[in-house]
Amino acid sequence: MADVNDDVNDVIRALSAFANDWANHGGGYVVCGAKETKDEHGFAKLVATGLTAKRIKEVTGRVIQGCRERVSPSIAPLVDELPADTPDRRVLVFTMVATSSAHLFRSGDDTGRHYIRVGAETREARNGLLLQLLVRKGAMEPWDRRPCKEATVSDIDLLVLRDALQRMGIYQQDMRVEDYVSHERSLHALVPPLRAGAANRRLASAQLCSAPIRPAHAVPCARGIFNFLHLSRHDRSTRTAERHELTSTLLEQAQRLIELLNGQIYKAFDKVDLKNANARKYPQVALHEAAVSALVHRDYESYDPTRVTAFSDRIEFLSPGSLLAGVAKDEFESGRAPAKWRNEALAWFFNRLNPAQAEGQGIRTILRTMNAEGCRPRDSPPATQM
Repeated sequence: MADVNDDVNDVIRALSAFANDWANHGGGYVVCGAKETKDEHGFAKLVATGLTAKRIKEVTGRVIQGCRERVSPSIAPLVDELPADTPDRRVLVFTMVATSSAHLFRSGDDTGRHYIRVGAETREARNGLLLQLLVRKGAMEPWDRRPCKEATVSDIDLLVLRDALQRMGIYQQDMRVEDYVSHERSLHALVPPLRAGAANRRLASAQLCSAPIRPAHAVPCARGIFNFLHLSRHDRSTRTAERHELTSTLLEQAQRLIELLNGQIYKAFDKVDLKNANARKYPQVALHEAAVSALVHRDYESYDPTRVTAFSDRIEFLSPGSLLAGVAKDEFESGRAPAKWRNEALAWFFNRLNPAQAEGQGIRTILRTMNAEGCRPRDSPPATQM
């Protein structure tokens, strides 16, 4: 909502954000000539101060011109006039529906920025938010569908690829394994062809999980660092620790991480709770789900490594990237969030190769198995935290 004195640029910026429709509301509207106050009970009250006919004409012209010249691709909001508190004025309303494009707004002489609406605020989409916006609008391919800049078909060990295809149950005996390294043949609707094009020997990023290509060679961020702190400490101040840095394929990283985590799944004698004296410290299913999810659903646009740290009282999984659009934090933490894949092709490979089993129910599975094993939430006393 914009007051009469608000800069026209703010109106255009908000309209471009509504067109980008980050929150999937279908668009939105900007009101000029109205303001919010409080009534005698403290509730919000709208005062329709309105604009004069001359001011309406001026603002409308500048906004429409700005939407055409300063927004790329240009937008064309609907314009309405509503009654104000006095008959000599009108309230001006610009309505902008969502579009299929990612719109750039230029203010002054800058090169332009993408804006989105977060709650009642117009914010610039940066870093991960910008990448998500561009992918959602089709302006950029998802990470696991883009060709690798460095990896080519010559980097693939065909014997290892055949083994992966056989494990997934999609290898046909009457075909050569070379036939699967094609720019025309796709393994699944969610997976791009292994080869980027007839004249292009590049590989799609998703193939890093099945082909013997080192992520450090093709995607520097696809590496994991796993620290195990064995002393009875609850923080990182311990002087001794084990460190394992993995730079193999993503599938091999997952398998190695699961092996390392299996060493944390041991039975402990509880001197206080004699009914459950020999209880496992962590349920195996929970640790495996967390490990695979940290690798499959991380943001590979970030150069931060995937980190797993085992303390004396808990295991922390750090998977770079923010929550996906449409996933609320409270729903995610409680396991009630809808199933969303950040990297669809990569998730498909992991599901077919068996490291991932829950298919969108990972957090719920972790919470359920932790609860069944008697592991208490993080706000419980430290001695019983995960």
